[in-house]
Amino acid sequence: MTTFVDASLIAADSALRTLFAPHRAGRPCPTVAEPLQADATPLHDTDKRLSGALMRVNHVGEICAQALYTSQALAARLGPGTPAQKQRLARHLEAAGQEETDHLAWCKQRLDELGDRPSLLNPLWYAGAFGIGLLAGRLGDKVSLGFVVETERQVEAHLDSHMDRLPAHDHASRAIVAQMKDDEVRHARDAQHAGAVELPVPVQGLMRLAAKVMTTVAHRI
Repeated sequence: MTTFVDASLIAADSALRTLFAPHRAGRPCPTVAEPLQADATPLHDTDKRLSGALMRVNHVGEICAQALYTSQALAARLGPGTPAQKQRLARHLEAAGQEETDHLAWCKQRLDELGDRPSLLNPLWYAGAFGIGLLAGRLGDKVSLGFVVETERQVEAHLDSHMDRLPAHDHASRAIVAQMKDDEVRHARDAQHAGAVELPVPVQGLMRLAAKVMTTVAHRI
């Protein structure tokens, strides 16, 4: 059984690892096909800045994903239900979080390649997302899973917009974003199959507003 002290230590460890430790992906970073590699041209400074800003926003999104999945898994373990039920939901969330760790590592790698940096406000983004995820988790398993579904739907739309905005010849960034989108679609589908409920429209709107603030600020800072 997970106690409050255990949960606090796990949360602190996760935050420190996410914000300050190097991240290692469990899967290779997505790459482009050979013909595209042969046709690759160097990015001009303007394109590099744009790609860097967009990948910084994506990196922030993955920082938030780590916080959300960690807090929701902790809430599942501390919440009502049988030990088997709590363990099953927590493991579901942690498995999705592990794939988000791949995304985090890929985005950081691409930022380094572009000569750009992560957001300076990552600790703030993490703390805010952790609190939101903890609240969602405390509202019950079906609501927590519904929050996953709505989050992943919004992330999918966000990644679609980045595919439209990334320079056409930035094949490396586009390959990463495409794989991230595929994973997010699957996470939403898995959460639906696990029993998610649809969140109220006003809640969906608040989530979109919060995401808009985060992406706008992270694009520059």
